[in-house]
Amino acid sequence: MRSTKPSAARASMPRTWPVVTPDDPARANSVLIRAIGLVGTPYRYGGNTPEGGFDCSGLVNYVFRDMANVALPRTSRDLASQGPRIQPERLAAADLVFFANGGTVTHVGIYVGEGRFVHAPSTGGTVRLDHLDGPYWVSHYAGARRVLR
Repeated sequence: MRSTKPSAARASMPRTWPVVTPDDPARANSVLIRAIGLVGTPYRYGGNTPEGGFDCSGLVNYVFRDMANVALPRTSRDLASQGPRIQPERLAAADLVFFANGGTVTHVGIYVGEGRFVHAPSTGGTVRLDHLDGPYWVSHYAGARRVLR
């Protein structure tokens, strides 16, 4: 997956986030409810359980396996090759959103709608909701993929 330059990312991010119906609304809703329910869980590098904490890809793996019975690769870089690419204006609930540093995907989150996503951001933090159009996220945005079909 190619990295996106900050100016290109800003230009491609919609200001108004359209509502796009997921391919499987019931499964997408289950994924969202579980992901949002994990907000506040501590970040832990390599973590993949609510009890032990999560890193970004551990969170994605846990939620999709638990709620949608979908097995996914463990790393954000490997996740970035799963499913079809989705343009920002076509994001639907439960799509995966990716972020890169130096051209390499290093972070992943779960899109929840209205330009927001759930993710496990960094050491010392917790699982949280953020806006895709926030300055850091828009400048590191590297694309999206749909894994629920």
